[in-house]
Amino acid sequence: MDQTDIQPRTLDHFTGDDFSPYRFFSAEKWAEFRADTPLTLSEDEVRKLRSLNDPVDLDEVRRIYLSLSRLLSAHVESSQLLFEQRKRFLNLSDVVKTPFIIGIAGSVAVGKSTTARVLAQLLSRWPSSPKVDLVTTDGFLYPNEVLRRENLMDRKGFPESYDVGAVLRFLSEIKAGQHNVHAPCYSHLTYDVLPGEHTVIDRPDILIFEGINVLQVRDLPEDGKIVPFVSDFFDFSIYIDAEEADIHKWYVDRFMNLRQTAFRDPDSFFHRYATINEDAALAIAESLWENINLKNLRQNILPTRPRADLILRKAPNHLIEQVALRKL
Repeated sequence: MDQTDIQPRTLDHFTGDDFSPYRFFSAEKWAEFRADTPLTLSEDEVRKLRSLNDPVDLDEVRRIYLSLSRLLSAHVESSQLLFEQRKRFLNLSDVVKTPFIIGIAGSVAVGKSTTARVLAQLLSRWPSSPKVDLVTTDGFLYPNEVLRRENLMDRKGFPESYDVGAVLRFLSEIKAGQHNVHAPCYSHLTYDVLPGEHTVIDRPDILIFEGINVLQVRDLPEDGKIVPFVSDFFDFSIYIDAEEADIHKWYVDRFMNLRQTAFRDPDSFFHRYATINEDAALAIAESLWENINLKNLRQNILPTRPRADLILRKAPNHLIEQVALRKL
């Protein structure tokens, strides 16, 4: 795709393009591919998995996520088969299969976390009972102390606000099949990395790695030396997509709702926004969107959309309306 293909627009723009690397499906057509994939989640479980303002329910799981679970199952099985074939080809006897890594990207407020959690539960309930872990990139942000020192607090979530070296080391250790790999923890309450706290990831069968910029590329060196990208470690990647105006609305609505919930906690980084009047809070939400999140979406996140293996396109009601799957 050329650069015009990464501007804000619907995926319908690409549907008639014979040169598109994707096949496009309506949500209804996509739902047919679930075949006999069993529904292993209850309505109550889905309710607990979804994020604030995300309307995902059992019908959406049936329409979208069962087919996606079936597709991922095929990819995991193919990966395992290829591993065994390569093992025989190279006459290797002392290597073990490393985790299958799924990357999930997309804008703030678009529903990445819900998608990641629902998928993690569905995948872990396959008949083979695979071990599935979920890690977000939030823990790999530089601590607020560092961001303030480097004048990056207003660019939190932009590529430069992450410790990319730590991300690459983490994924490299995961792909090397190492035991007890540490992932740093993050608190959305304090809006900061939790010093000294981490999650231990011990050789899962599947790892879901979720974050706004996980499909981001870096400048290539002139001398041809290897420059690893985070996505180089992915076996499959998903981009959650929506119209810019819809994401804007979801972000502002979520901010205003959080004023009545999480922001009321005195320990919350955003507690000060819970006590101001609604008009002032709305102005702040609009400013945060316009000056930080929209810029990040346009400059860094949306341009990575064409790199995904699968794009889930959301309608204004926050439910998937179209699926684009990369051709083989």
